[in-house]
Amino acid sequence: MQEIRNSKKLIMGLSGGVDSAVAAYLLKKQGYAVSAVFMKTFADPTGCGVKCPWRDDRREAYRVAKFLGIPIQTWDFQKEYKVRVLDYMFAEYQRGRTPNPDIMCNKEIKFKAFLDRAKQNGFRKIATGHYAAITRDAAGVFHLCKAMDSNKDQSYFLAALSQQQLAQIEFPLAKLAKTQVRSIAKRIGLPNATRPDSQGICFVGPVAMRLFLKTRIAPRRGDIVDTHGSVVGEHDGVYYYTIGQRRGINIGGGPALYVIDKDVRKNLLIVGEKNQIGLFKKYVEVTQWHWLAEPRSLPFRCTVKIRYRQKDQSAIIQRISGTKVRARFARPQRAVAPGQTLAAYVGAELVGSGTID
Repeated sequence: MQEIRNSKKLIMGLSGGVDSAVAAYLLKKQGYAVSAVFMKTFADPTGCGVKCPWRDDRREAYRVAKFLGIPIQTWDFQKEYKVRVLDYMFAEYQRGRTPNPDIMCNKEIKFKAFLDRAKQNGFRKIATGHYAAITRDAAGVFHLCKAMDSNKDQSYFLAALSQQQLAQIEFPLAKLAKTQVRSIAKRIGLPNATRPDSQGICFVGPVAMRLFLKTRIAPRRGDIVDTHGSVVGEHDGVYYYTIGQRRGINIGGGPALYVIDKDVRKNLLIVGEKNQIGLFKKYVEVTQWHWLAEPRSLPFRCTVKIRYRQKDQSAIIQRISGTKVRARFARPQRAVAPGQTLAAYVGAELVGSGTID
């Protein structure tokens, strides 16, 4: 496989962070005609508990563009972000599930809404500061792979991308470590060289999730029960908890308790101790299975992630029917949350993904 470099004209998503800034610099250095866009997606801090960061982010993005000598515009995707990401996220939480809004944000905003508008403006490709790699084989099939820096690899967040999307993306940081990116930023004097990395929900920032959910999902008090059905406390809404969570379960005395399960219909939160057998799954069923490249014969062996930052876990993917598969783990996995994304890897390549049921 060879690294992709087709058109010399592209548009860069500048976030205000150091990663996209260095990525833009590298593309210019490689001879690309780089333009930039700051994506405005969320500008309402109501209920977040923190200052909405978009103005600071945009100011930094414009400072970087001026320093690099590249034109920049602000494109407004607030409507698309609300409908395709936030509405989806709140709806999933209301069902008692734990979605990954970052994966949906990448699929629907950064690599769809942004890409579509870029093409309307005459650009064939877009670029971002993600830590991931795209390769193309001799048959013209595109493959999404892990970045060289395993600690910063973001391929998991890109698990829902399609062949059409992969064909039109550049990831200049694929072969760089974060320490190298910081070093380049300082060496060339980027104005945001020491700016901290962003945290929290894609484009929203470091929100207090419970408060954020309460802006759309009203509290509904109910019982906290143990695995025998005995009432041990009270909660303010099962929607605000996720499987494996300990924080927020204020039950005095005895061992620490964790969320084992949720019954949305009965409004019950089921809790148990840290190593309760109910917290571990030998397998999970996965819906909306999506192949990033060509489909593979099932069953097949692979490694999987059921959350970001998790170490690769050995598993076998088995067919159930249609786009539904079963992931059978070599070792039982703790705190598997319905709604999260399961990503399957063969070596460094992310080959498929779906939503845990």
